[in-house]
Amino acid sequence: MKEDLLRKLVRFMKEEGLTEIEIRTWARYVRLVLGTPVHGPPTPVLQEGSEETSEDRLYTIRAPMVGTFYRAPTPDAEPFVKEGDRVKVGQTVCIIEAMKIMNEIESDVEGTIVKVLAENAKPVEYGQELFLVRLD
Repeated sequence: MKEDLLRKLVRFMKEEGLTEIEIRTWARYVRLVLGTPVHGPPTPVLQEGSEETSEDRLYTIRAPMVGTFYRAPTPDAEPFVKEGDRVKVGQTVCIIEAMKIMNEIESDVEGTIVKVLAENAKPVEYGQELFLVRLD
């Protein structure tokens, strides 16, 4: 694909407020992703069978892309977050490697990690649940 066409696509995405675009033809496939996709405001979920209290408000951090999930920056390093850790908005919680690029995934909520839902060094799908966070 010509560089000029790619620039036009990126400009179009920015003008329209798009974070991701995919174009397929019989001979070509192009997928562009700008930054971290925006998922909208956090939507709390309740644990099954519980009444809503401030302690039961849970949020799921999901994979914004397909790739390999890593809990730590290197194999011998401590995980970015563990169950029981507090996280802030913008804090790195994991890495997803896609096409040899290490993408830092940030929390979009403030709270406490309740459960790590993905397995380290294993593939994840777009939208897959990665972490369960109890909202502040």
